[in-house]
Amino acid sequence: MDQTIDRPRDNGAMVRPHHRRTLPLRVGTRASPLALYQTRHFLDIITRFCPVLRDAKAFEENQISTAGDRIQDRRLSEIGGKGLFAKEIHEALLDGRVDFAVHSLKDLETELPKGIMLACTLKREDARDALILGAGVEQAVCPDDPLACIPHGALIGTSSVRRQAQLLYARPDLRIGMLRGNVQTRLSRVREGHLAGSLLAYAGLKRLDLEREADIVLPEHVMLPACCQGIIGVTVRSDDHELLELLSAIEDPTARAVSTAERSLLAALDGSCNTPIGGHARVRPGGYIDVEALVARPDGSFLMRRSLSGHGRDAARIGRELGESLYRDAPADLFA
Repeated sequence: MDQTIDRPRDNGAMVRPHHRRTLPLRVGTRASPLALYQTRHFLDIITRFCPVLRDAKAFEENQISTAGDRIQDRRLSEIGGKGLFAKEIHEALLDGRVDFAVHSLKDLETELPKGIMLACTLKREDARDALILGAGVEQAVCPDDPLACIPHGALIGTSSVRRQAQLLYARPDLRIGMLRGNVQTRLSRVREGHLAGSLLAYAGLKRLDLEREADIVLPEHVMLPACCQGIIGVTVRSDDHELLELLSAIEDPTARAVSTAERSLLAALDGSCNTPIGGHARVRPGGYIDVEALVARPDGSFLMRRSLSGHGRDAARIGRELGESLYRDAPADLFA
């Protein structure tokens, strides 16, 4: 099916006519329930923005198995890093099997493969982490110290060195067990009593209508989120100017600003998946942006936390300078 699509911008102006291209446009995605929700959420946004695409049945979902999903018994750092959640998807994008791809932005490497661009970012969901407690954990929650409800010496499941480092920095008595899998799998392991608790992104729970599973939503001063947590990103081939133009119209400018700062922070730190790094940016009225970040040792024996503010138009510079400051002053072994 060939079709030329003109689409209105938000301001009523018309985009130049696109060249004819074959429909449906193919969107690449992981096959997990959360990934599929995010992909369908993106498609809902773009078809509401441009109803002719919906009426033309212009999109086809392509589920792609990634190494990060297939290998569940080891940490990502042991099998090649978080790029393993996108490698096969980007291979399909580069060789033309899909036209664009939808990702949890926190799972994308900071330097994308040659020929691929981050085309748009969607409105950020709540970026905080949620604490999930096992059935036998009944201690009262203290608002001023939410981690105090975890029993002494309890086993907490996570594969995130960022979460592990912050937990052990605050509660060195805790034990950490490796826990991977999709959201439902991790919830089951806790609820069945295999673990005293775990941590999950609250954004994922909300998107799957599972926010009731969160026993405590941890404030950022207790558990700094991962960079770009809660943001959906869409990648395309860098020479596909038509899709780049189309997707620019649904970009959330706040998400773009904070993700630019946070990804610049990551790039400056140049840490591996073994390096605990947290980062979160917030846009204030007047266009200013506050960026907070931390680096730590996985065992919680060291943690350095800093922040930097400035105008949102300088988001990339602010993130980079904050990252360079942490890199310069932290022990060198953190980045080995």
